[in-house]
Amino acid sequence: MSKADILFIRMCKDIMQDGFSSQGEKVRPKWEDGTPAHSMKKFAVINRYDLAEEFPILTLRPTNLKAAIDEILWIWQKKSNNINELNSRIWDSWADEKGSIGKAYGYQLGIKHTYHEGKFDQVDRVIFDLKNNPGSRRIIVNMYNHADLYEMNLYPCAYSITFNVTENRLNAILHQRSQDILVANNWNVVQYAVLVHMLAQVSNLQVGELVHVIADAHIYDRHIPLIQELILRTTYPAPSLKINSDIGDFYAFQVEDFVLENYQSGPQIKNIPVAV
Repeated sequence: MSKADILFIRMCKDIMQDGFSSQGEKVRPKWEDGTPAHSMKKFAVINRYDLAEEFPILTLRPTNLKAAIDEILWIWQKKSNNINELNSRIWDSWADEKGSIGKAYGYQLGIKHTYHEGKFDQVDRVIFDLKNNPGSRRIIVNMYNHADLYEMNLYPCAYSITFNVTENRLNAILHQRSQDILVANNWNVVQYAVLVHMLAQVSNLQVGELVHVIADAHIYDRHIPLIQELILRTTYPAPSLKINSDIGDFYAFQVEDFVLENYQSGPQIKNIPVAV
């Protein structure tokens, strides 16, 4: 059993057994049929993944590594807010007729800011500091820009990450305001685990911990039977992530540079209803 499976099962049980139900309250999300999408939730869920020990991908069901990486490159490398530059269709519901999701995610990372050392966008500033000032306690990315929220088609969920280098290991804390556990939990964990691996490699660092902090961790009512079945499944050992070691430039990484070895998983859950 992978440690990602252990953490996921523990988290789901905790939410379903001791979480807070939104039944009887007014909620924003709705199902496609217009029914309010109620949920069970826990406040401030914190999961820690030691990336030096294993790659934190679920084996209970498959997580699409290639698609997850494609999206993280879309946000962090391309700094794009247009779904026409993304291979998956997961953002279609939030895009306008031109494919834009507004001033969200990649758009925020591409804005240049003035620092003592020069003008950088947020990604380039992280890379600069990891290479030149790894002991800094100020290596932070924040996509929750209040000045631009009114022009975002979806407020950022995974909105901020804080990096910290200790004993030549790159650690990161991913801050997430809200998460649909069934749909997005391991997807986001895999994405930011890969991101830490990428930044560590181009900065001559080793990977350390990824700490995932979720302010509102919720399981929607129509997902509870799916979760109950999922966490009873057979689990498998964690696979190994292999990265093209020739890549030394963050902007040179491509989806094909990442391979999972010995990945076993249970079957995919199909036709998961998504609340919007």
